[in-house]
Amino acid sequence: MRVSPLGWSVAVAAVLGLLVGRLLGWAEAAAFGTAAAAVLVTSVVMTSGRARYAVTLDLATRRVSVGERAVGRVVVANAARRRSLPSRLELPVGRSAAELAVPSLAGGARHDELFVVPTDRRCVVVVGPVRSWRGDPLGLVRRTVRWTDPLELYVHPHVVPLGSAAAGLLRDLEGRTARDRSDTDLSFHALRDYVPGDDRRYIHWRTSARRDTLMVKQFEDTRRTLTAIALADAPVDYAGQDDLELAVSVVASLGVQAIRDQRGVAVVAGPGRLRTASPPVLLDDCAAFVTGAAGAGVHLLGRRVAREAPDASLAVLVTGAVPGDGDLRLGAQHVPSGARTLVVRCAPGAPLVARTRGLLTLATLGALEDLPRLLRRAVLP
Repeated sequence: MRVSPLGWSVAVAAVLGLLVGRLLGWAEAAAFGTAAAAVLVTSVVMTSGRARYAVTLDLATRRVSVGERAVGRVVVANAARRRSLPSRLELPVGRSAAELAVPSLAGGARHDELFVVPTDRRCVVVVGPVRSWRGDPLGLVRRTVRWTDPLELYVHPHVVPLGSAAAGLLRDLEGRTARDRSDTDLSFHALRDYVPGDDRRYIHWRTSARRDTLMVKQFEDTRRTLTAIALADAPVDYAGQDDLELAVSVVASLGVQAIRDQRGVAVVAGPGRLRTASPPVLLDDCAAFVTGAAGAGVHLLGRRVAREAPDASLAVLVTGAVPGDGDLRLGAQHVPSGARTLVVRCAPGAPLVARTRGLLTLATLGALEDLPRLLRRAVLP
């Protein structure tokens, strides 16, 4: 039960009126205090008690893409034997709230109410909890009852399928060759003289017979490709909401493709990494992504990749429309040595541009549908 500021004022007026009337013998003050106290007691009585409801809040799905229909349902059942009085329930949906009218219900009867959740932008929408309230007409006292727990609806960013467009840039079936030599691996490199203690399984018998001395195979170490995707989260990198949403969609599309291809991937955005256990989990974190005043701009993304994914063999840095070419190059400077680097500037409506020099590709992307073409242009020999 919650007493409003007006209710507290009435309570103070009642106490003062009764005290003044009793101490000074002022009948009018006593009458005023008595009336105020009666009003306050009546408000408390009107607010007491509660309906015996069993309320269920349900969403048809907990994950949708931007623009998809999201529907929920509230089921109110009268758990008492007696007929309930009509009432109203409050359902918060994001920053707004809807009022649901519940009619009079016989004992055991139920009432269903359907509602639609807006999904016009990427976000995490908190639906609920369902609450009811009772109060007096003057608004002196109010009692709120919480009937359900809140539910989260993830509105995922748009994702474009990449398919074979990412094959040349991202796919690595046998791993990336390193310069380290190994006695046990998949990539045969050369032969060397046998040293006591070497595994006899790797003796090259034909060469050993020809040279009349034992020769052992030597291999090159290979490593699986680790794709590091870093998203700028400084508001100054973005000209508006449109290029931010495009950037998030680019990161989501690349990350989902890497996960589906069962490649190692690290997505750096916000204060740390996003989860990459599965595409839905990654998209959940993308839905919750927001920029912050303390966020990292594109010029710091290379450092973040070096810190969070030092073994990355491919780094994709994604930012908004504001940074210039100099900023993009600055961001790529601290990417781990030897890694391919693709820096994508997201500028909605701009023509597709990709310039490659050595292991670095600077690109401007104007539409998410152009991402497959960008990847094909960014393939490095």
